[in-house]
Amino acid sequence: MSVAEARLAVSAGASALGLVGQMPSGPGVVDDSLIAEIAAIVPPPVATFLLTSETRADAIIDHVRRCGTNTVQLVDRVEEGAHAAIRRALPQVKVVQVLHVADADVVDEARSLAGAVDAFLLDSGNPKLAVKELGGTGRVHDWDLSRRIVDAVDRPVFLAGGLRAGNISDAVARVRPFGVDLCSSVRSQGRLDADKLAAFFAAINYVFA
Repeated sequence: MSVAEARLAVSAGASALGLVGQMPSGPGVVDDSLIAEIAAIVPPPVATFLLTSETRADAIIDHVRRCGTNTVQLVDRVEEGAHAAIRRALPQVKVVQVLHVADADVVDEARSLAGAVDAFLLDSGNPKLAVKELGGTGRVHDWDLSRRIVDAVDRPVFLAGGLRAGNISDAVARVRPFGVDLCSSVRSQGRLDADKLAAFFAAINYVFA
């Protein structure tokens, strides 16, 4: 993500930008200094999400402070008490917990965390691998499990994982998410693609209309 790509996404209709911090794998990683630059120029009401792979509360808090985003997206499981610590230190920052939808246990995990977060994002990574996959896989997961999570919690739920113009209608109909998140399907050669963005927003606007 560059400043120009951020402006492209906003002009295409994005209501939030995901700014990817250092990750063990996956596309779109951005230096913290550039994340801070982008976060500073994004106009309201567009939200800025810092995707952090940090799992300790102190490291997460430091990461958000360096980057200046208004939302933190926790892409991995965090240490016990981290959500509460983040809220105490950064009361103005929204906390979004990523859940990687691999099996039915994720429904109970969502229920247990619902009181600690502002929203969930359901993705298709695999944190159990030797090199963790924490997003950007381009894979679809089990949308039936995703719908169970939507029905089980009283928090907004974003859907991610392999979404594209060709499947977004089915995804929204089956899961009924609050919103959707995408990455790999609107990129070409590592950068946001204006034509792919336009096609996706045409599709999603039709669905939500």
